[in-house]
Amino acid sequence: MKSHQRIRSVLTTQILSVAAGALLIGASLPTVSARAAENRKSASANPNIIFILADDQGFGDVSALNPKSRIPTPNIDRIANEGMIFSDGHSSSSVCTPTRYSVLTGRYHWRTHLQKGVLGGFSKPLISQGRLTVASLLKQHGYSTACIGKWHLGWDWPLKDGGTADDKGNFSGGFKGGWDVDYTGRIKNGPCDLGFDTFFGISASLDMPPYVYVRDRTPTEPATVEKAFHRKGPAAKGFEAVDVLPTITKETVKFINDQSQSDNPFFVYFPLNAPHTPIVPTGEWKGKSGINKYGDFTMQVDWTVGQVLKAIDDNGIAENTLIIFTTDNGCSPAANIAELEAAGHDQNYIYRGHKADIFEGGHRVPFVARWPGKVKAGSRTDQLVGQLDLLATAADIVGATVDENGGEDSVSFLPALTTTVSEPIRTSIVAQSIGGQFAVRDGNWKLCLCPGSGGWSAPRPGRSDMTKVPPIQLFNLKNDPGETDNLQAAYPDRVARMKNILSDIISNGRSTPGPKLKNDAEIVMIKPIPKSRPKPKKK
Repeated sequence: MKSHQRIRSVLTTQILSVAAGALLIGASLPTVSARAAENRKSASANPNIIFILADDQGFGDVSALNPKSRIPTPNIDRIANEGMIFSDGHSSSSVCTPTRYSVLTGRYHWRTHLQKGVLGGFSKPLISQGRLTVASLLKQHGYSTACIGKWHLGWDWPLKDGGTADDKGNFSGGFKGGWDVDYTGRIKNGPCDLGFDTFFGISASLDMPPYVYVRDRTPTEPATVEKAFHRKGPAAKGFEAVDVLPTITKETVKFINDQSQSDNPFFVYFPLNAPHTPIVPTGEWKGKSGINKYGDFTMQVDWTVGQVLKAIDDNGIAENTLIIFTTDNGCSPAANIAELEAAGHDQNYIYRGHKADIFEGGHRVPFVARWPGKVKAGSRTDQLVGQLDLLATAADIVGATVDENGGEDSVSFLPALTTTVSEPIRTSIVAQSIGGQFAVRDGNWKLCLCPGSGGWSAPRPGRSDMTKVPPIQLFNLKNDPGETDNLQAAYPDRVARMKNILSDIISNGRSTPGPKLKNDAEIVMIKPIPKSRPKPKKK
């Protein structure tokens, strides 16, 4: 089926290096000197690849995508203006962990045991050893690889008495075994065992313990005190939430500076902790947006992007660097959406819903890319793409053939980046809400196999009475991008067709051509509808 074709073309890159571009305005981090000019990549080298993944930032929180945005994002806008906007780009989920799995593996997260929700800071690893990742693929082709920031995919924390920690994803009340972890020991089955040469960052979201930095496989400072950035847990004495974003930014800039002196290309996976909770902009950013702390923190995220762009310019590697900015899901209610809207800011633009939801606001995300000389400046495409397509795209760039057991759901969007493509790269893609409810695209049509949001907005599962509404929803996004008109009753044949598309994608263990594969767990396509119950009262 054309909608599931994997585009595995071979690209021979021929890129001319140029001098560094103009410096960005604002606060700066350490940069390299003009000696970088002596170490330019050769014309035949593969490009550097930088993938920035912001956390809980909505489609409308990028001013290049939302003409009425009240939050300025000049640096993200610069990527868009000097490169390409993907107006129909999607995460595989409307929450953190599942998206990250799909980004790195090119495989839908729901093929694993993670059928809903997210992992905790002490969870076992979700990516199995031996599975192909973007990092391991690029490392095989001579890349230096780094993950800097928020991991949130689980790893094995060593326990003091032997064995490894396992919070079983139950992080809400804190992991009681957190003090049993040996914070001087080495973690296993983490980023450095999945293709990354180096890692620096935190184990999960910044509101989940433990609150320690890890470099490669070992905490930089052991947890000796208890702190709470929303949830209580073990923490390093010197660890403060407000320092995390500037710290990982500094680490990323240093990696770019160091690697720019090498003859090898590099890949940086840069998953930010922001603007996710705790919403902690540093002092110089407090009050900058004139709206609230979320607006301020989002502006600081843009500053981080600016520092990466500045490092690229200072090292004279812009012409040989593909940089992508996107987010893991839509804006969270923790941003105080009512406050944003009162200020005239639509955090998810024209799209319904937000983080956790099956509606577009949950998983249609900012997706912009720049590659001077390869990607036309100021271009825009309505091609349907997913973040899980990064793996096939990276393979396409380096001319790699992906084994039939890897990247099962990944389709290269390189043709859309570098050429004028008339045919759809893909016509179908699957998304999930926090509760594991499915949605599937078929061209402009979207089928949601649940009533309501499947997440946190109204009508909310378990909170709203949905006994009198259709159990499924069908929308024509071309005519109804706000998902207000449920057409399921008028188009029963289309509903049946789209159910079959999703059923095939699930049962085949892949959505690209190749032999049938097994999923890691049984997949329930249509989840039961939770019984409504009143909202719990605050104590």
